[in-house]
Amino acid sequence: MTGHDDRTLARTLVAGVGNIFLGDDGFGVDTVRELATHQLPEHVEAVDFGVRGVHLAYQLLDGYDTLVLVDATARGGDPGTLYVIEVDSPGDVAPQGAVLDGHHMSPDAVLALLETLCSGTGGTPPRRTVVVGCEPASVEEGIGLSRPVAAAVPEAVRLIQGIVREGEAPVAGSAAHQAGT
Repeated sequence: MTGHDDRTLARTLVAGVGNIFLGDDGFGVDTVRELATHQLPEHVEAVDFGVRGVHLAYQLLDGYDTLVLVDATARGGDPGTLYVIEVDSPGDVAPQGAVLDGHHMSPDAVLALLETLCSGTGGTPPRRTVVVGCEPASVEEGIGLSRPVAAAVPEAVRLIQGIVREGEAPVAGSAAHQAGT
């Protein structure tokens, strides 16, 4: 094969979000920190955004083809259950006047803010958005992940590595994985 493969040139941002002072809400932060200790393809950036959702929205204006959001995601499963959710289109998240609280923005609020910023600047949101979430056991005040959520971090890292590498992306929709205990 000759020439450039456009997929290798597409930029990917893996964004860990969450509050480390609220127990399992720190899942995204801990997972991205662990991911950063592994070798990633050169087109992939792994960034711990923590509670700085506004910063994430503005960084996305720099032009990324793919966004992988990593966060605690309560969907009713057992604690430690991992979810891979393909967002059909960033435009599906209607800009509803996202609350600009730089210390408490959920992923949907970040995507809504991004849509608003893109419409005002002529920018384009990522072509693909994937959420890698983990069912929390507790998001009460406290530092550190619960045992089932901490056990899910290595599997989440493997899932993300598959998403950012060619040919291993999950199919559209939602999949759940139970992490080993």
